[in-house]
Amino acid sequence: MAAVFSLDNVTKVYRNDGKEFSALKGISLDIEEGEIFGIIGMSGAGKSTLVRTLNRLEDVSSGKVSFYDQDLAQLKAPELRKVRRQIAMIFQSFNLLGQRTVLSNVLQPLRIAGIKGREAKEKALEMLEVVGLEDKKNQFPSRLSGGQRQRVAIARALASNPKVLLCDEATSALDPKMTGEILDLLKEINKTRKLTIVIITHEMSVIEKICDKVAIIDEGNLAETGEVKEVFRSPKSAAAKKLVFPSNPYDPSKPESRLIRVAFDGLAASRPFIAELVEKTGRKVNILSANTKSVGGIGYGQMVLELPESKADQDVIINFFTESGLSISEVVR
Repeated sequence: MAAVFSLDNVTKVYRNDGKEFSALKGISLDIEEGEIFGIIGMSGAGKSTLVRTLNRLEDVSSGKVSFYDQDLAQLKAPELRKVRRQIAMIFQSFNLLGQRTVLSNVLQPLRIAGIKGREAKEKALEMLEVVGLEDKKNQFPSRLSGGQRQRVAIARALASNPKVLLCDEATSALDPKMTGEILDLLKEINKTRKLTIVIITHEMSVIEKICDKVAIIDEGNLAETGEVKEVFRSPKSAAAKKLVFPSNPYDPSKPESRLIRVAFDGLAASRPFIAELVEKTGRKVNILSANTKSVGGIGYGQMVLELPESKADQDVIINFFTESGLSISEVVR
């Protein structure tokens, strides 16, 4: 697949009152055509700055951002405007025009592109049909729910036939049900329209539900990148582990106890591993946390287990899980 975006050693330094702040520190990554790529990090990590470099709303301090092999920094104003029409964006706050109807909001980018009259209206109505809001065309945004307003924003973004949709915390203002519906819609749009989607979020549940690949940003650094299912199964960086590991509802029996995380997927998610462990080895573990979820449409599960004190027993338990094909990680507290 072709790389839509290529970032090569990108840095971004802000200067204010003689002081410097590095928001991005040597970021290098590729976003491929047709994939849903997630960029995740805690508040202030630099993820929103990163996404704004993709359409040159932010100029980089050093390094290079390329869009289909075009260095964005080298584009003159007319060329940059042409590129930006291919990169649509939706936001947490929807950014709809409150004094205009739903249809008029969706028509806005078409007017800017010089498309008018019947052609523009037919295109706008088509996009409203895509997001399931054709019956709301004469409503004003204030009469819509948050989820409906985000659907209007998506319809408006799609109206100009972009190659890429950037979503900056697009579901953060929505409740879980609405979030799920918007993510399902984005996944369907990606599938049917072959649209490359970049999602910026601080919620791992969003990444797990919809993304093919993920980049984890931590204090301006690229902590880890890869396929979502692999990052979930075996996170390498401290930042990834913090996002992926489940929170423990129960404390271990002793502060110094050894804890491990066991991750499993597919058919393995339905196997009674703990019962098999006891039956085959005679060893027991204390389950501190367990959950299952869908990651990229595949069922995954994970458990945090407290191991017995004996080193020999610990080795037997870990060998059992490893030989069963499960991913084992040490939980560092």
